Parts: sequence; structure tokens; C-alpha cells
Amino acid sequence: MLIPFLKNCKHKSIFIKGVLLLVFLLSSLYSTQVFAQKKRYVVVIDAGHGGKDPGGVSNGYKEKDVALNVTLLLGKELSKSKDIKVVYTRKKDIFIGLWERGRIANKAKADLFVSIHCNTVVSSKPYGTETFVLGLASSKQNLEIAKKENAVILLEDNYKEKYKGYDPNSPESFVGLTLMQEENLDKSFAIASEVQKNFKNNLKRKDRGVKQNNFVVLHQTYMPSILIELGFLSNKVEGKYLSSAKGQKQLANQIGKAINKYFDQIKLNTVSTEDVVVVTDESLDPKTEDKESQIDKVVEDDVLFKIQLASSKKRIKTKSYNFKGLKNVERVKVGKYYKYYYGHSSNYQETKKAFGKAKKKGYATAFIVAFKNGEKVPLAQALK
Repeated sequence: MLIPFLKNCKHKSIFIKGVLLLVFLLSSLYSTQVFAQKKRYVVVIDAGHGGKDPGGVSNGYKEKDVALNVTLLLGKELSKSKDIKVVYTRKKDIFIGLWERGRIANKAKADLFVSIHCNTVVSSKPYGTETFVLGLASSKQNLEIAKKENAVILLEDNYKEKYKGYDPNSPESFVGLTLMQEENLDKSFAIASEVQKNFKNNLKRKDRGVKQNNFVVLHQTYMPSILIELGFLSNKVEGKYLSSAKGQKQLANQIGKAINKYFDQIKLNTVSTEDVVVVTDESLDPKTEDKESQIDKVVEDDVLFKIQLASSKKRIKTKSYNFKGLKNVERVKVGKYYKYYYGHSSNYQETKKAFGKAKKKGYATAFIVAFKNGEKVPLAQALK
């Protein structure tokens, strides 16, 4: 029907231009919709120990069994969401080296790595749950936990070659931490805190807090990563709970809720803006930085797009040599952390081009954020 109509149309060129314009608008709309669609988040769940490595053994309970059961239940819980893809480091009672667990997570390009463990100590008194993120041990007790969990490397083939130069109990091991790992630290703290809050509030478990420790399995990953100690098998009451079907299902359910909430927050692209300080001049004294005295040089735009490159507790100079040659990097203080942004523009297409440049420079975990009138807003909302 269209071709005969065109033959008789007196304004064919106008009509064709109109059709082309319509196609362009529809393709642009489709591109925006595709970008704004919910991505499928990859969660790698790591059941600690396994096979020839039983982990902690106490009161007839084995850590490797509890960890695997909770892992499988957690995977089943997370798989209910169409937005989450679950990857396991192991789904049965087999031995997997710490290096291999990290490799699995990195190869899967995971958005989150969750390692499941249980505690065992000589005394039967300690009980409660704690969640760890990467960092130096802050106490002798935490150091002993790290030594126990890291000792599994001795069971791996060629462990001296795989972990050459790495001492999990030495502060010098952290010299090699990259900005990418620091960037994920605040995200790791966020999900760890959510897990602990659920255990405490919903299961009435004793909250031993969120802690930092130098676990090899966390050191090997390059995404937000946490290690959960579900409780103490060495405590008879808690050990019985951890080994029960009811206890394992409850624990998996609460971890699942925490992870779903974490991803919901990412989808909304929200970050707490308390104590936000925008810094655009290296000569400013960080002690005097405050919301009233600092003005974002591009805040006059109604909607502003930026690329978040990294997040760190370190106040790094925004010079190009610190950011792989990228110029005009902006530093913003959010609470105790500094966010580093690049490519700020009111033009979304320009920001997308800058985003591609940042990716090529090696910022694999960079992402686009949007601000309206100086306040962070969901990207999908800004693109409407």
C-alpha cells in the first residue's frame, strides 16, 4: 500500500523526510529505553571450604556442610528475581582453591561476591554473627580468624607459585590494593551492614558487627565482596541452629533480602547525600570544605550527567596522572568517602562518549549518574 501511495504523492520528499525522522525518533527512544532497562546483576555465592577441607569442625558439625546448604538455599532465593543471575563456586562437596574462587567471580564479571562460612573457636561461649569486608585485622581475634580461613591455601596444588609474594597476615600485602578495590569498599560495607541488620532485627541474632580482615578469597576479587560468618559451631546452641533446616533457611532468606535491597538501591541509583561537599579546586583546605562555601561549577544546569570513576577514603589530587590520563576529574566528598566523577555534562550523548573513553582507560566498574538541581536522581528519571 505504501509504494502506490508514494507514486501518487505530490510531496514525496517531504513524506520520506518525515518517515526518516520518525524512524530516528523511534530508534533513539528504543536506545534510551534499552539503556534504562534493569540490568541482570550477577551474584557469585561461595560456599566456604569443601571436599578435603572440612573447615571448622565442632560438636559433630562441619563448616563445609552448613556453608553449602545455606549457599544453595540463598541461590534459590535470589533466583526468584528475574534481575539476578546466580553463579556458584561450588554446588557440591568438592575442594575449590581460594584463587579459583576469585577467578570464577572475576570471569563471571560479578556485581557481588558473597562467601559463606561458620566460626569455630576453642571456647564454647562465643556466639553471634559477623560479616567481613577486605581490610587489615583490627584485633588479635580477627587475625586468628583470617589465619584459619586462609590456611586452606596450603591444600592447593602449586600454592607457592599462585600466592608468591602474598602474605595474608602482613600489612605490606595491602600495598598492591588498587583504586578499583577501594572503590568497592563502601559498597561492600553497605551490603555487609544490611546483612548484619537483618540477622539482628529479624532473627534476633547477636550482632558482632561488620569488620575488616585480610581474607585471601576477598583479596582475589574485583567487585563488592563480603564474607559472612553465620555463627559459631563451637557453641552447642548456635551450632544446632546453624545445622538445622529451619536455621539454614532463615539465614539464607535474610541474606537474600539484604542482597535484593542492595540491588534495589543500585537500580534507583541513590546514594546518601549527607555532608556532600563538591571540590573543584586543589588549593582548597579539606578542613574548611562545606556545602555553603563550595559551588559546583556546572550546577546551573537543570540535569547534569557524570561518570563515577571511583570512591575512596583517600583524598586524591584530581590530576590527569592519577586517573589514567583523564582530565577534568571532579572530587566530591560524601560522608567519609570521596567520589571521583568525570565527563560532567548536561548532554547525555556527550556523557556516553566520555563513558566509553573511561571504559577504554580501564575503569571497568564506572557508571553514569544523574543530578538534578544539585541532587542525585535515578538515571531513568533524568532521561525521561
